[in-house]
Amino acid sequence: MFIQTEATPNPATLKFLPGKVVMEKGTAEFRNEAEAAASPLALRLFNVPGVTGVYFGYDFITVTKSDSEWQHLKPAILGSIMEHFMSGQPVMGGGSALAEDFDEEGEFFDEGDETLVATIKELLETRVRPAVAQDGGDITFKGFKDGTVYLNMKGACSGCPSSTATLKHGVQNLLKHFVPEVQAVEAL
Repeated sequence: MFIQTEATPNPATLKFLPGKVVMEKGTAEFRNEAEAAASPLALRLFNVPGVTGVYFGYDFITVTKSDSEWQHLKPAILGSIMEHFMSGQPVMGGGSALAEDFDEEGEFFDEGDETLVATIKELLETRVRPAVAQDGGDITFKGFKDGTVYLNMKGACSGCPSSTATLKHGVQNLLKHFVPEVQAVEAL
């Protein structure tokens, strides 16, 4: 099994491509060992000292580290990913919920803004999320109020130094262009 790695704009996060589907449907993010209990693979990765976050996309895994150096962590992470896929265990444990299942939970916007919100979600889905996934992350809609779009940043995007620029110059400009009612974009 050959696992490729790619740098992300976030120096604390690396993207791992195992050459296999990781999450057939949805995404999953784990910020600590307690959350990782829902996934045998995430649990293995959190057993590597220095790992502080794990995110699963369709065909990639992003791993976030603390102060450790990648040269020390990368071999252990690659070994954990390889061991997991060779074991035949599922990526997610039985009965665990996918992050996507909860994306609409906790969303907020006024009833009269349903058409605007549908347009915003469509733009995020077709133009923003594919680009962000290339960098090992994800952005999901959380709300729209008083002209401000609220987004949730995941994976490599969470805590990335360039995420503010991505939001303000990329996503905000795109949404303002297609949806004039959008005045600002903020991360939650």
